[in-house]
Amino acid sequence: MATINLGAIKFNWKGAYNSSTSYAVDDVVSSGGNSYVCIQAHSNQAVGNATAYWNIMSSAGTNGTNGTDLTSTLTTQGDIVYRDGSGLQRLAKPTSDKFLQNTSGGVLSWETVSSKVLGVTQFTNSTRTSIGSADTGTLGFDTTYTQIKAGSKLLFDINLMGFYPDAGACNLELIFNGTTFQGFGSYNYHAQPYPCTVTYSRIIDGDSSTGSKAFKYQFNHRSSTGMPFRVLNPTYTDDNRLENSTSTIIITELDI
Repeated sequence: MATINLGAIKFNWKGAYNSSTSYAVDDVVSSGGNSYVCIQAHSNQAVGNATAYWNIMSSAGTNGTNGTDLTSTLTTQGDIVYRDGSGLQRLAKPTSDKFLQNTSGGVLSWETVSSKVLGVTQFTNSTRTSIGSADTGTLGFDTTYTQIKAGSKLLFDINLMGFYPDAGACNLELIFNGTTFQGFGSYNYHAQPYPCTVTYSRIIDGDSSTGSKAFKYQFNHRSSTGMPFRVLNPTYTDDNRLENSTSTIIITELDI
């Protein structure tokens, strides 16, 4: 009758391979991330070069391609990992705001968002200003705008709250980078102190270079009789009804 070793009817885990250990059939060891089963009793027969004594049971994957070692693939905060045709790949974070694009072939890349709008900047004025008859005066907007792209178009949306007490007309001017743009007109044929509320939009050519550009919005009196003009102030004295009034200029820079 055959003799059965009851201790060897299952695999026997022996831990890491040790050249000084004697191994029996069905002993299992680990080495280099792999596991090996003994197929012939022996001692001092290395697992990697003695296939007569060991069979491989399981093999470790290659680090970075099977997801077992993403720390060697993802090296920088913001990186993402994706699979291309050969395995897992690192997609480095972009240096500026971009969107993730997926092509029909499944290739991922960071791309710049395409837009005709380069930027929107709002300027506000809540300071009351009184300009005497037949004078020219700035209407609270005397500042700078930083142009983003050379040769762009600038859309000015102007909302001005003003008053002048006499019947007649006045002219409002926009001065940008030393050039005066007229025609921001306002007309009033009512008794005082009726409001002169201007809502106007106009596109002008930006400068041929980027950077800070001076601009202001001003009143230029055109009536032969002369009249005062007051921003956010219906009379020469303070008026609490207009404490929260604000005039605005919104500049939208366009790449057109």
